[in-house]
Amino acid sequence: MAVRTAAAIAHPNIAFIKYWGNKDDLLRLPMNGSISMNLGTLYTKTVVSFRDELHCDTLKINDKEINGEALTRVAKFLDIIRSMSAEPRFASVESVNNFPIGAGIASSASAFAALALAGSAAAGMELSEAECSRLARRGSGSACRSVPGGYSEWLAGDDDQSSLSISIAAEDYWDLIDLIVVVSESHKKVGSTAGHRMAVTSPYQQMRVESAPERLLECRNAILQRDFNRLAEVSEKDSTMMHAVMMTQNPPLFYWEPLSLDIIKTIMDWRKDGFPCFATLDAGPNVHIICPASVSAALQQRLDKIPGVKEIIRSNIGGAAVLV
Repeated sequence: MAVRTAAAIAHPNIAFIKYWGNKDDLLRLPMNGSISMNLGTLYTKTVVSFRDELHCDTLKINDKEINGEALTRVAKFLDIIRSMSAEPRFASVESVNNFPIGAGIASSASAFAALALAGSAAAGMELSEAECSRLARRGSGSACRSVPGGYSEWLAGDDDQSSLSISIAAEDYWDLIDLIVVVSESHKKVGSTAGHRMAVTSPYQQMRVESAPERLLECRNAILQRDFNRLAEVSEKDSTMMHAVMMTQNPPLFYWEPLSLDIIKTIMDWRKDGFPCFATLDAGPNVHIICPASVSAALQQRLDKIPGVKEIIRSNIGGAAVLV
């Protein structure tokens, strides 16, 4: 039987309204919906090849052979693809990222979005965007948001069929820039998958989840109306609420570094002074600073002067995951 191969590119995303905690860990059904934007300058490219000669699935990331937990996670995801298709063979997976992985820049989102699209195509399936989003969610919850383009909303749903992401605005709808201030390139010690399971142990999680629909509405309207200050306020509030849950879980997760907090406070001061920018963090120490494209150069000049910053990664809005 001939080798069947497909390649795909997907972008990570930054969430304005966060995903933290599942109501079903196996299906990765979230406790609340979320809203994000894709990061077009950053990408994961993944090639999947189903081969006769393989006796197990194999994984390479950035030309390095990967084993252990990461390979197990990919193999389980490929099992889902095999169960959906007529392809019984094992696969080689080769993935390349152009940004740091495991540091709170949503590398698992782009990785599993690309893997879902490439893997399903290599297995002979032609999935719709909705079907691919559902599939990507099984590998990493936030990956479902990296399948549609532009600004994406993950509809929490109640089952596998209803939990998926849709695009609420195209990538050319509102020209925002994400300046990612890298304070650490180290791989985080506790990954998001483990953290999600313990979210319910925080006394603040229930309140965060119950009030999420109000923030989702506020965020959605801010995007559709291109209201930057409104988006800034609800995004910073939601980010802080998620990290408050993380810090009060059992065991607690402290993803922020001292420099992360200094940058957050600096950004809030700049916005009070009239400079349009806001900060948000995912499950990692690196700070995403969102601003209109028109002020991004001036903002980057300011950020370059902050001591201790390792790198500033600039990204525009990204499109949908695509086969290449």
